[in-house]
Amino acid sequence: MNLLFVCSRNQWRSPTAERVVRAWGGDFAARSAGTSPEARVRVNEKSFTWADVVFVMEKRHRDILRERFGAAAREREIVVLDVPDEWEADDPELVAMLDRRIREELARLGVEVASDEGA
Repeated sequence: MNLLFVCSRNQWRSPTAERVVRAWGGDFAARSAGTSPEARVRVNEKSFTWADVVFVMEKRHRDILRERFGAAAREREIVVLDVPDEWEADDPELVAMLDRRIREELARLGVEVASDEGA
């Protein structure tokens, strides 16, 4: 399953989420991108359509993606994680929060994450 994580500048939150999922191993592929023109890696149509599920850190990121990608955005699951822009990359609290929220949202979508992944 391909998971894309999106924040504004692709510096702290979304790259941390990408690393969290990559640490799980298994059947998940993860990438991250940002919505801002100054983003380290900017979300584009190719990365957006690659994803089976797109996770955004804030509602405004979802709104930007819907505006930018139109019909493609209606065909993708876009999940808002509600992670404010107040964290440094790989902060242990951020890592734990992202791990928990991503697992919860995948479970809500009917996607099972093995319990030994991320251990």
